Amino acid sequence: MIATRYLYLARHGEALPDESGLTDRGRRQAELLGDRLRDIPFTAVHHGPLPRAAQTAQLIASRLTAAPTPSAAEPAGDYPPYLPAEGDLPAEHAAVVTRVLEHYGSQELARGPELAREALARFTGPVAGGRDSYELLVTHNFLIGWLVRHAMDAPPWRWAGLNHGNAALTVIRYAPGRLASVLTYNDAGHLPEDLRWTGLPPELHP
Repeated sequence: MIATRYLYLARHGEALPDESGLTDRGRRQAELLGDRLRDIPFTAVHHGPLPRAAQTAQLIASRLTAAPTPSAAEPAGDYPPYLPAEGDLPAEHAAVVTRVLEHYGSQELARGPELAREALARFTGPVAGGRDSYELLVTHNFLIGWLVRHAMDAPPWRWAGLNHGNAALTVIRYAPGRLASVLTYNDAGHLPEDLRWTGLPPELHP
């Protein structure tokens, strides 16, 4: 038998400038998200290996009524998930994607697509067994964009330009025999106004 997977995606809280952990605001964001998710019967809590994701996952888990021990997963890390081939991008969007990729070194560019494939295999689709699964994945902006574009069957390059706020929430449902469904995207309703817009480009602020 197969059952439905509910994948809860959260970007880490606001990070310190050196990315060694969370700011005070980032810690508060994580706690408030944990309060929102308090009664979800999670079967797994995954997080990327970097400190800002690990700390966010631990803070969220500390607020849950019952939660599995958070576990690090390399495919939940921060990396470019897809490298477009020549001619793959619409001309009007090529510059945007190119600017994003310029921030990564050659090793990250080479490893990213492999990790992205691992993420799809590990975190998406219905689950084996007769019980629905609720999984929390604390990760980074690009992977959330990659998983959302996959759920929507959008072109592979479309992960670029999908922006996710710190400690905002996205939920994707993978039900047997049905198309993947994005139930909510970048939902920051649990955050007060002063914590709601971190991690988003200034032009997206209200």
